[in-house]
Amino acid sequence: MEEDVKVIDVTGLGKSFDDKPAVIDVSLTVRRGEIFGFLGPNGSGKTTTIRMLCGLLTPDTGSGTCLDYDILTQSDDIKRHVGYMPQRFSLYEDLSIEENLTFIATIYGMDNIHEVVREAIEDLGLWHRRRQLAGQLSGGWKQRLALAGALLHKPLLLLLDEPTAGVDPKARRDFWDHIHLLSTKGITTLVSTHYMDEAERCHYLAYILDGRIQVSGTGDYIIKTSALFTWEVSGKHLEDLAQKLRKEVEQVIIYGQVLHVSSKDPKYIETIISKYSQHYTWRKIATNLEDVFVNLAYHEEERKISANE
Repeated sequence: MEEDVKVIDVTGLGKSFDDKPAVIDVSLTVRRGEIFGFLGPNGSGKTTTIRMLCGLLTPDTGSGTCLDYDILTQSDDIKRHVGYMPQRFSLYEDLSIEENLTFIATIYGMDNIHEVVREAIEDLGLWHRRRQLAGQLSGGWKQRLALAGALLHKPLLLLLDEPTAGVDPKARRDFWDHIHLLSTKGITTLVSTHYMDEAERCHYLAYILDGRIQVSGTGDYIIKTSALFTWEVSGKHLEDLAQKLRKEVEQVIIYGQVLHVSSKDPKYIETIISKYSQHYTWRKIATNLEDVFVNLAYHEEERKISANE
């Protein structure tokens, strides 16, 4: 990564639809080669934020630059350098891989279309399937085709909206390996995701809730600043224990055969442990990103309830 080169630098971005705020006061800096992840529940403002950052959607308030172009007045210049991969597969299912990419290259008015398409097919490992209809591809291969199309015009900035939804784990790993390869070549990526393992593969993260960025930074920074302490609890009848603990402890999450119990007051948890230590095993563990994001969502919900009372 070239950490000294700002690709995106925006301040105070806001956007409303039908007088309802979708994004509120977003300020961010993204540098060349970074993989910047946006997390948050559906409707939180992730996609709207990313589109404003890239000049694909004009903000109502705020200002800034993307690729040294003004996001308010030079959006057409920005779009020429952005590759966009939507969540829903949007290419022609009755065309082959090769035909889809040839069509995209033609729309862009590219020179040497045959060579450009061949290179894209080979880079994404699609050569042996190049004549297969897109509609016959599995989710993972459709994903590769969509990424090849997004990269065809050699963008400097890549926008990925929930790119691995419905894709098997191996295809997801392969996809992310390629994104990291692009990062080493100086391509910057903005990605929205619901998967915590994908969030951990991003260089920087922003967690968005109700249109506001709650926290941003590296994964380690976000975990450290949360000031959460977490214990793993194992034993029988964990569902019963979880119901009891939720009346006494700030946060309880069921993770398969264990619970994660988190609090910002470790001394208080010690009293809880002594109360339930006879039938359950408690082990202090490192707080993870999911623990933090669940905690942020909980406190935001509490804030809204208090504001409406």
